[in-house]
Amino acid sequence: MEFSTVVRRRRMVRNYDPDRPVPPEVLDRLLEHAVRAPSAGFSQGWAFLVLTEPADRELFWAATTPDTALRDPAVEGQSRWLTGMRRAPLIVVPLADRSAYLDRYAEPDKGWTDRDESRWPVPYWYVDTGFAALLMLLTAVDEGLGACFFGIPPERTGPFRAAFGVPEGFTPIGALSIGYPAPDHRSRSLQRGRRPVAQVVHRGRWS
Repeated sequence: MEFSTVVRRRRMVRNYDPDRPVPPEVLDRLLEHAVRAPSAGFSQGWAFLVLTEPADRELFWAATTPDTALRDPAVEGQSRWLTGMRRAPLIVVPLADRSAYLDRYAEPDKGWTDRDESRWPVPYWYVDTGFAALLMLLTAVDEGLGACFFGIPPERTGPFRAAFGVPEGFTPIGALSIGYPAPDHRSRSLQRGRRPVAQVVHRGRWS
């Protein structure tokens, strides 16, 4: 598929065919492309928790979904979203490792031996792990799959770590549901329309 077509077709898919697992070779390509993402100092401070087994995916949803939504999804107004997302045969959780960056930039060729986070204009460990997630989203489209990036509520990070034995130093930046798309309802947010290039690009000067 042409790259421009992949970019145009990428959208957040929220319902999946539960009877069509992601082939192992396709999963391998998703992950191989993810680790091709750029990273500051080639720190590569990321990790990926891959959940393919039904029991593991159920554990993920139990750990990361607010209790009220699990008992009665309509309470949260998310019954359709949760039902469709839970059909995904694959969940990948990208995790950022801040220490990998602080350690890398304390090496002789960088020289920030104090590991002071204030030197960083933004937390690149999150930025770079986000790049990796985007490459997975684009690869999914190229492979004929659908995918959705969504957040893990802050209050559920602890239960998520405990459920899967994730070390404290690794922070989930979100999660991706991946699978063959089934008919779904487009997000109401799309009614806002895409902002035109002329509205968001400032050439030479902001004004």
